[in-house]
Order: sequence, then C-alpha cells, then structure tokens
Amino acid sequence: MWGEFKEFVARGNVLDLAVGVIIGAAFGKIVTALTEDLIMPVIGAVFGGLDFSDRYAVLSGSVAPGTSLAEARKSGANVLAYGDFVSTVIDFAIIAFIIFLIVRAANRLRRPEPVVVAAPSEVELLAEIRDELRRRT
Repeated sequence: MWGEFKEFVARGNVLDLAVGVIIGAAFGKIVTALTEDLIMPVIGAVFGGLDFSDRYAVLSGSVAPGTSLAEARKSGANVLAYGDFVSTVIDFAIIAFIIFLIVRAANRLRRPEPVVVAAPSEVELLAEIRDELRRRT
C-alpha cells in the first residue's frame, strides 16, 4: 500500500494539483482584495457612497434606519444580508473572466502554426502538365 501511494504521488498529477490549489488560493485573495479595496469603493462612489458589505433588508423585527448589519443581527432582527452576496458575485465574475483570458492565451499557444503552402507558379504548373503528358505517351 505504501508503494502504491508513493507511485501515485510520484506521477506528478498530485504535485500539479497541489500547486494549482495553492496558486488558486493566493489568486483568490488577490481578487478579493481587488474587489473590496478597488472596485467596490468605486461602485459605492458611483451610487452615492453605498457600501455593499453592509447592505441588508429586514425580513422581520424592527431595526432603526441606518443601523449596521452587525447591530441589526444583534438586535435579533431577521435580515437578508445581500451586500456580501453582491461582492461575492463580483469576485466570481472577475475570477471567471481572468481564467477565461488565461485559458484563451494557453489555447493560442498550443495551436499549431498554420502551414503556409506556396501555390506553384504558372511555369511550374505547365512543367507538371508537360511531364504528365510525356509520361502518358
């Protein structure tokens, strides 16, 4: 069993997967920072200082207007906190777009170069026809 495990790890797929997971986690942190620190503040400024992370709707209970999400939850109100969801959807869209760009670039690198075959000149075509006619006679 130990030998099989060593063979499994030595194939390289496990190492590739581990590297991919580690890079993916780091990339996720970068995208989260990009979204929270750069994109969401701009969107908030466009919408008049709106902070998505603290946006919620009260489903039941009473909450004073302007109460933060944490305070609304502490008061026992049933709230639908959609702000974090909006931020997560934007994170996902950014990650999906960047992965699309990476896969697109990788596919372009893997495509074989088109083979350009020069068309024969008229003289070459006539010579081929002449040679074929000689061969037939």
